Amino acid sequence: MKKLSVSIFGILVLCIFIRLPIHAQTPEWINYTSGSHVNAIAEEGNYLWVGGEGGLTRMNRYTGETTNYNSANSSLPGNRILSITIDKKNIKWIGTEGGLVRLDGSNWTVYNIDNSDLRHNLVHAVATDKDDITWIGAAGLSRFDGKDWTSYHSANSDLPDNNVRVIAIDKDDIKWIGTPRGLVRFDGTNWTVYNRDNSGLPHSDVLAIAIDNNNIKWIGTSTGLARFDGTNWTVYHSNNSGLHHNFVNEIAIDKDNIKWIGTIGGLNRFDGTGWTFYDERTSGLPHNDILAITADSDNVMWIGTSEGGLARYGGRNWTVHNTGNSALPANRVLAIAIDRNNIKWIGTDRGALARFDGRNWTMYNRANSGLPNNTVSSIAIDQDNRKWIGTLGGGLARFDGTEWTVYHTMNSGLPHSSVTSIAIDKENMMWIGTSGGGVASFDGTDWTVYNADNSGLPNNRIGAVAVDRNNIKWIGTYGGLARFDGRNWTVFDTGNSGLPFDIVWSIAIDEDDIMWIGTREGGLARFDGTGWTVFDRDNSDVPFVGVRAITIDQNDIKWIGTNAGLTRFDGTEWTVYNAGNSGLPGNFVLSIAIDKNDTKWIGSVYGLGIFNESGAISIDEETREDVERFALHQNYPNPFNPSTQVTYSLPEQAHVRLSVYNVLGQRVALLVDDIRSPGLHHATFIADGLASGLYICRLEAAGHSESRVMMYLR
Repeated sequence: MKKLSVSIFGILVLCIFIRLPIHAQTPEWINYTSGSHVNAIAEEGNYLWVGGEGGLTRMNRYTGETTNYNSANSSLPGNRILSITIDKKNIKWIGTEGGLVRLDGSNWTVYNIDNSDLRHNLVHAVATDKDDITWIGAAGLSRFDGKDWTSYHSANSDLPDNNVRVIAIDKDDIKWIGTPRGLVRFDGTNWTVYNRDNSGLPHSDVLAIAIDNNNIKWIGTSTGLARFDGTNWTVYHSNNSGLHHNFVNEIAIDKDNIKWIGTIGGLNRFDGTGWTFYDERTSGLPHNDILAITADSDNVMWIGTSEGGLARYGGRNWTVHNTGNSALPANRVLAIAIDRNNIKWIGTDRGALARFDGRNWTMYNRANSGLPNNTVSSIAIDQDNRKWIGTLGGGLARFDGTEWTVYHTMNSGLPHSSVTSIAIDKENMMWIGTSGGGVASFDGTDWTVYNADNSGLPNNRIGAVAVDRNNIKWIGTYGGLARFDGRNWTVFDTGNSGLPFDIVWSIAIDEDDIMWIGTREGGLARFDGTGWTVFDRDNSDVPFVGVRAITIDQNDIKWIGTNAGLTRFDGTEWTVYNAGNSGLPGNFVLSIAIDKNDTKWIGSVYGLGIFNESGAISIDEETREDVERFALHQNYPNPFNPSTQVTYSLPEQAHVRLSVYNVLGQRVALLVDDIRSPGLHHATFIADGLASGLYICRLEAAGHSESRVMMYLR
């Protein structure tokens, strides 16, 4: 064995965080994504291509090393990847929410409704046949031979529904198409539709199709699994077989012709006779909702889940991989707040709370902190730099950096456990909007609740709360906008004012104390205390009438988050950013915050986007140093069992050797020994078969060397 001389004397603390430098192809945009949601997996040699809600990842299936592509560093028209197939020429065809992408290794081509005959930009399914013709499910079925397009839909063919969810091609080059109204067989000329009424299909809602080694079709539906040999149907469900859940999302077939069936309740293995069930409780499966399954050329199973990321199962051991480019716990970012130290606090949907200082990520969830619920819907920071965190279902939490205090309906005056918005007034009093209990004020000791029964509040469901320079509270409800000066209430609605819609989602107040109000269906409203101006799709460049977030920067420019992108408005000109024309991770913008460097932090449903118009994103001084030098970052998780991810950055192309040694200096693993391009890289160390204890990871590249200590706990 190769040996390394090391000293671990004086190592007292092992850091449990990910350190990630900044690297982006488009300098004015950066994306941070989570690999928790995996929709698609395809194999290419030693690599897997993994698509989810956070972009596209190329991962070495032996070392775990990853390369991430997203809307900020590639030509991807958005971070939501729904399907992937690889043709005979190793060209990748990627179905996204923004169109069909062709990737030939170095060149990206995007096909959408504007530049091709693709019928819709939302591509659910893609497959290639024996002639390398591409078949696409997007508002019907499309055939593309590299030059010409042919479209089949319910108006010009026997396709029963234009929602094509899955396409499979059998040994005879016949296409099998899954729709909500049945299974379709298409031989290039004739169409045959199988549904619940005319066949043995247990339900017409077809979610998955796989074809086994004997050309038998296996069909997943919302009420069970069907086997079809061309003549006979056999149905498997939870009452007549070992199938544990009837909602079948995905099916894969391995080299031994064994069927792997992914459901919303776990993974099933079926060898034709016996069933084996895997779930979070009985195995290393990280989440029970299975969305993608692939059996690789070594017959190793790769399983994509909706919240647990990508799992590898070799028949004995399970390993979970993070295919995102950061430790962001989930891609749906509901809330962002920035404290006095320029640290970002990020609330996610079911992924809990993240703290990001520009280098290090720290996660807080129900398991490792006092956070009462993992869906964080709102965050505010008070004059003492304490964080107030609103959750959906768990109440309100206060975090001072060390101690957690939780307020809910049973131990405080909080009127509802779902907190939708928080504002802090000049007297450091909290104003907390809830989803059904009205609004509550809290001074640290006493609670006062205002609702539709005891005050002028028009509706108990609160969308937004803001405080103006005169300490007046403005409360957006599902019944209009309320103004409260501490004594008197004034209500503005569609019947008595220029408010365009009574459901108010967002409020911001500019330097002139003018109100900017985002509504669910009426667009954006400006209110100066007397007059109203409404901006919608008919009279402005607001891309969508639903305005979920508004933030105003230091130059009094308004930044507006909608369901169709981000908009900048300087009072005269409108600029729209979407996933197709910028590095915005997704068009559905949920939250916006602006830091001291005038950098915008944009929460979307497909990750966190960072944007600075100057083209120079300043996240952290130490981060910029990492971009300019070789760096080995602390592994995550640490301690680990049995796998951990190692991240390293290269300022230039170099031959990289990434090795792991035990405390005796013996090399136990060689993770990378190859040329790597500049940027951020990941590798996975799997410690199966090794003893518990300390291990040293060492990076060697272009004369630079650096080591990190890792702890394996079995």
